[in-house]
Amino acid sequence: MLTRALVLKVAEMPAFKNWVMRSRLTQGLVQRFIAGEDVETALAVASRLNSEGFLVALDYLGEDTQRLEDAQQATNQYIHLLERIAERRVNACISIKLTQLGLDLGCTVARDNLARVLEAARNLNNFVWVDMESSKHTQAILDVFCELYPRYPNSGTVLQSYLYRTPQDLERLLNLGARVRLVKGAYAEPRDVAYPDKRSVDRQFKVLMERLLERGNEPAIATHDTRLIQHAKRYAAQLGLDKSKYEFQLLYGVRRDLQKQLVAEGYRTLIYVPYGEQWYPYFSRRLAERPANLYFVLRNLLRR
Repeated sequence: MLTRALVLKVAEMPAFKNWVMRSRLTQGLVQRFIAGEDVETALAVASRLNSEGFLVALDYLGEDTQRLEDAQQATNQYIHLLERIAERRVNACISIKLTQLGLDLGCTVARDNLARVLEAARNLNNFVWVDMESSKHTQAILDVFCELYPRYPNSGTVLQSYLYRTPQDLERLLNLGARVRLVKGAYAEPRDVAYPDKRSVDRQFKVLMERLLERGNEPAIATHDTRLIQHAKRYAAQLGLDKSKYEFQLLYGVRRDLQKQLVAEGYRTLIYVPYGEQWYPYFSRRLAERPANLYFVLRNLLRR
């Protein structure tokens, strides 16, 4: 049985990584999860999803930026993306990582760059999701987000149910009135900060999801777990919560049948659509979530 940590370790092996990035045998799997490498291709995907009844969050992939000029370039790319969304009249918001905007260079760098993106989004009547990353960044991401939120309420952030600390973080965001996307978590985390077993992660997700539906500002339930989705539907109905007051969020290329079903049932359904040249870290996390994909890649690698 492959664990998330083992899959991520295999995915970071240089030979494996180089082969995946260059081999034609893996391109079909990559394209299932990544909507191309340039903004125009991503916008075309978003437009198609809109025509099928979906909302979209576009993510220009990149993280762990170590140079100031790269952080500024990423910031400019997101502002350009917001402008192109408006020009193309695509129904899409954006999702952004603070380490891409220079968080590892200091909170001030990330805060200033995020403020530029949020200002552009506000001027264009758009919305920004501030993604969560590994646990070593959780506190800084929340601090930067909470500092800017009063000035830019056109933003929301993400909480991960596998972290022990998340119930307290949720209360902080509920008191702030911010929108929250709840996910299980996709990074390899040590046992002293995150639940190591699926049952505990799911149990906490369920508790946090109920809290969000009770008190949240248009909460986003981001999971492909049909049991949790069904529970969300039932609990929201018990609360008398209209379907327009919350939404389900799912990943591009994952459980397309479920995505279509939710739209057909009248639920707000947003598809998280990643694109860009720096797609490999995101792709490796998708492998870790579904080991069958790794078996597919390894089988083709061994057949070379």
